Amino acid sequence: MSDTIVPDSERSSVSGGLVARLPQRLRDLAMLARFDRPIGWWLLFWPCVFGVWLAGAGPQLALLGWLLVGSIAMRGAGCVYNDIVDADLDRQVARTALRPVASGRVSKKLAWGWLIALCLAGLIVLLQLRWQAQAVALGSLALVAAYPFMKRITWWPQAWLGMVFTWGLLVGWTELRWDNWPVLACLYAGAICWVIGYDTIYALQDREDDAMVGIRSSALAMGGRVKAGVGAFYALTIGLWALGFWLYRSDGFALLALLPVAAHLAWQVATLDADDPANPLARFRSNRLAGALMAAACYVVGNA
Repeated sequence: MSDTIVPDSERSSVSGGLVARLPQRLRDLAMLARFDRPIGWWLLFWPCVFGVWLAGAGPQLALLGWLLVGSIAMRGAGCVYNDIVDADLDRQVARTALRPVASGRVSKKLAWGWLIALCLAGLIVLLQLRWQAQAVALGSLALVAAYPFMKRITWWPQAWLGMVFTWGLLVGWTELRWDNWPVLACLYAGAICWVIGYDTIYALQDREDDAMVGIRSSALAMGGRVKAGVGAFYALTIGLWALGFWLYRSDGFALLALLPVAAHLAWQVATLDADDPANPLARFRSNRLAGALMAAACYVVGNA
């Protein structure tokens, strides 16, 4: 693999190190579920926290623990499903050619079995929720199933991913309350714009390969205006979150809580360098901090 290709893994001292010590078959299954890349489940988990903490019922640590387990399991299941569907495309992209299914190390039959096991773990989490939140959670399944095909039919698969990856916000909120829908709508719409922004940054890694094999993405759609485009979506993110906070409690203190996450997103845009192979991945991964800052803002506004 060329030194200019960003590897499709995150070899951190914790996750990557543990995965690397597993026997080969277990290692392949762990990598298929992206257990070596924890950024994915963090980005799925943080919107759950937004909904729980803005609902105003306190820390709810037990609930968040279940939602964290569900995020890890269902993000893994989504990755397995995506790799089964995209195996032929993945073989044609340098960064993804060595994924377990694409490379043939894991058969599709075994991958389907692993997918079912991860879904069963998600089912255990689902059963911990009240029926309203269960119904909302199940409503995401059609979106999840359709996502791998979006890159074939639209230049904006990132928008579809936004709906999928932020669905936990709706689940967290409806587990605790069943009202104030305009606030929830603003937070959800803002979170979708956030995902479009950060996943466009992520897609910068694959622009050349994607164009060659016919995969569509917002990074390709924006062309030479990626930085401005990401900045516009991040501006929409903060604007919609600010509106949601204002509808929740109309005082300036609520808006001030957004300043740290707004500053972080502005930093991402200001320092984004699409020509540096390592820069987009670093900016993408920094959204783990962006999610934490937004979660803190939701707790302050919902519980202070």
